[in-house]
Amino acid sequence: MDRQQAADLAKLYVERSNRHVLDDVFPMFDPAATYRSSQFGLFEGLDQIRDMMTRFFTTFPDVHWTVNEYRADSDATASFEFTMRASHAETGQPVERRGLETITFTEEGLIRHVEVEVAQPG
Repeated sequence: MDRQQAADLAKLYVERSNRHVLDDVFPMFDPAATYRSSQFGLFEGLDQIRDMMTRFFTTFPDVHWTVNEYRADSDATASFEFTMRASHAETGQPVERRGLETITFTEEGLIRHVEVEVAQPG
């Protein structure tokens, strides 16, 4: 894998997430992947990640991430700043979050780790 592939895979991950078809997202993960969010904690293994994402997309059924630029940080890592906009399913309350996401890939191009740091309003 090279830097351009890492950036392209990160972009594909966001595109698939924005389509809301999780069955297209989950195959991108290594079975032993980890996912850490500053808001939601650490999830280890595809089963935990699947459960977390399913709950998240149920809570925010219209969620959409906007990304202006994908950066290849290394041959196996890409990062991007995002703006997430959604409405809470139960309350209808709009939600907007900004943050930085870093994705590390395996040699085979599967997601090994996702690190999400949500910016605190300020």
